[in-house]
Amino acid sequence: MISQQVLGMNGDEAVAYAVKQCNVDVVAAYPITPQTIIVEKFSEYVANREVHTEFVPVESEHSALSACVGASATGARVFTSTAANGLALMHEIVYIAASLRLPIVMAVVNRALSGPINIHCDHSDSMAERDSSWIQIYTEDAQEAYDSVIQAFKIAENHEVLLPVMVTLDGFFISHTLQNVSVLPDKEVLSFIGERRVVPEIDVGGKKFKLKLDPVQPLTFGPLDLYDYYFEHKRQQVEAMKKAPKVIEKVSREYASLSGRSYGNGLVEPYKLEDAEVAVVCLGSTSGTAKYVVDDLRKRGLNVGCLRVRTFRPFPAADIKRNLTGKEVVGVLDRSISFGGLGGPVFTEIEALFSDETEKPKIINYVYGLGGRDMSPQLIEKVFMELNELKGKPLPKDTLRFSGLRE
Repeated sequence: MISQQVLGMNGDEAVAYAVKQCNVDVVAAYPITPQTIIVEKFSEYVANREVHTEFVPVESEHSALSACVGASATGARVFTSTAANGLALMHEIVYIAASLRLPIVMAVVNRALSGPINIHCDHSDSMAERDSSWIQIYTEDAQEAYDSVIQAFKIAENHEVLLPVMVTLDGFFISHTLQNVSVLPDKEVLSFIGERRVVPEIDVGGKKFKLKLDPVQPLTFGPLDLYDYYFEHKRQQVEAMKKAPKVIEKVSREYASLSGRSYGNGLVEPYKLEDAEVAVVCLGSTSGTAKYVVDDLRKRGLNVGCLRVRTFRPFPAADIKRNLTGKEVVGVLDRSISFGGLGGPVFTEIEALFSDETEKPKIINYVYGLGGRDMSPQLIEKVFMELNELKGKPLPKDTLRFSGLRE
C-alpha cells in the first residue's frame, strides 16, 4: 500500500477531487442541489489550470448528457453529475449513452423525485434508471465515493464492458458531510486507470475504421435501428452486463492492492453474516448505521448481520443468494418504492431470487427514509427486533412495512 494524504472533504468534494485525478477530457454539467458542489469545485480546478479539461456549462441536464455522448463518441474520457429531477430530464439520453456503449461516468447524488418538491435523499431517482443498462454503484460514505469514481472509469472503459457507470451518493448524508478522505497521489491514479483506449479498428464495407467520431473517417452513430437489428443490439448490452461483475471484482482487487481499501468483493459487502440468523439488506449510507446496530445487538446476544449491496446493476444475484442462504429472517431496506408493485425495487429482486427455493428465508420489506427522513439506530434496532420475533413463525401475509412513518 502506498502513502496517501488525508484531506477533510465532503462527499461532493471527494467526487470532484477524484475526477480531477482521472485525467478527464470533458465535463459537461448543469447545477442541481445537492450535487452542485461537485461541478462548482471542478470548475475551480479548471479555472486554476489544475486540469486540462474542457468544461462545458450547458442550459439543462438533457444537454449536459447529450454533450457527454458526443464527446465520449470521439474517444474522450467524460464525466458529469446530477440528481433527482436533473436525472429525470436526462432520461432519454441515459438510454442513448448506454445503447451506444459509451463509457461515461456520472455521479448521481441521490435526491427524492418531486413532487411535492423535495431536495433531500431517497433513491427514487437512480432506481428509476435501473433498467437503462448503466452500471450502478451505491456508496456508503465520502471515502467510498472517492474510491468508486476512480474505479468507475476503469470498469466503464474495459472493452469487455463498455457501459456507462453511475456512482451514487446519498444527498446531504454523504454529499454535504465532512469526512477524512485518504487520497492517492495523482500519478498513482493515472497509472491505475491508464489512458482511455478506443475500440480497435472495425471493418465497415471493406474499410477499416476506429470506432469513434472522426471527420477524416466519418461514421454515423445510432441514427436509426429498427426491427432488423435493434433486438440484437439490446442482446449485446445484456452480454456486456453479464461480463461486468468479473471486471468489477477484478478492479476492486487491484484497487485494494493499491490503496488498502476494499468494499467486499466490489459487488456486495457482508458484515457479520457467517453465523447470523437474522439479517438486513441495504444500500448506501444506511449500511453504516446498520453495522453500528449489528455490533450493539451482538453485544446483547443476538445473532444478527448486514449485507450491503454495493452494485445494484449488474444485480449480484449469486453473491446475494450465497450470503443470505441459511438465514431464517431477512429484512430488505428500500429507500424508494414501486407504487402498485409488490414492494421496493431491492426487495422485489431478492424475493424473485429465492422464488424457486424450497428452503429460503422469510423476507420482509421495509420502505424507509423517503424524502430524506432519518433512519436512526433506534429505527434499525426496531427492524431487527421485529425480524427476530418472526423466528420460528410463519411468514406474515403482509410483507411490506414502513419504517419511521407517521400512520
